[in-house]
Amino acid sequence: MKTNELVSDMADLPAQRPAAPANAAQARARFFNSGNAFNVKLPEVPARLFMPPREDAFGVFDCDQSDALGCGFAATTPLMLARYMRVAPGEALPLDVRATGSVWYVISGNGELVGAADGFAFGAGDVFLLPAARDHRLVAGSAGALLWTVGNEPQLAFDGSQPPAASNALIDAVHYPADEIERQFALIFSMATSDATSGRALIFSSDRQEPARNLTPTLTLSFNTLEPRTHQRSHRHNSAAVTLVVQGEACHSMVAGVHCPWAPWATLVTPPGAPHSHHNAGLKGARFLIVQDGGLHYHARTMGFEFLEAVL
Repeated sequence: MKTNELVSDMADLPAQRPAAPANAAQARARFFNSGNAFNVKLPEVPARLFMPPREDAFGVFDCDQSDALGCGFAATTPLMLARYMRVAPGEALPLDVRATGSVWYVISGNGELVGAADGFAFGAGDVFLLPAARDHRLVAGSAGALLWTVGNEPQLAFDGSQPPAASNALIDAVHYPADEIERQFALIFSMATSDATSGRALIFSSDRQEPARNLTPTLTLSFNTLEPRTHQRSHRHNSAAVTLVVQGEACHSMVAGVHCPWAPWATLVTPPGAPHSHHNAGLKGARFLIVQDGGLHYHARTMGFEFLEAVL
């Protein structure tokens, strides 16, 4: 349709094409207007719980919501993909992670990262960061290994980008051993907090990302804690969040008014902008690891963090 003969409101016009394109480049042009260009309706990000694979299941297990999101590539949120990876005892799992960077947590077992200049041994409770992992292998120890990982593969897939070559990578491999993480937690718990502080959390960064306080240019990683018989105040932010339940009994989250009970090593998806809070009704402290596409929002100045609940 090239005129408005059949509609009276410009918002009802379909995409317009050039009247007489002189070549293929001109023929590719499309035109919208201020009435119909901004009413794109996309599926909302579902709030969802993913469970870890069975103990006898080995390989790669995506926390995939691509069908619900309406995208043609695996995705947990529009810009992040979470996975579980279980490696059999003594076996090796080649990695083909097409991300700028990926966050890893060792749920159980131990092993080695090999095939890269910065290879290292890892054990339960360790966290590590990898640049585009296409030449790495996870080699499990005698007890096997179960790992959880989140990367920004959907972000790159969305615009057809490829991870940078190793020589141009924006991040390096970084290893955060469990005992060093515990030392950092001890320091945090020895300090006071203010009403503006969102609980006690350990934020991971690296030498190259230190100025931005992120883990990668687009991803943030925090290891949150929740003391017994307490809750984290309801809040919201524009970044999506992917959360791994590391420790907690009688715990749950409220996401947009929905009760989401915790389970060991479950993955919780919190949609962007959704009001949410975390609750610990148990007698032991809780811990949960949260990856967000926060670096992207910090850079764009669109994080929009706000508490929705007054200090008690």
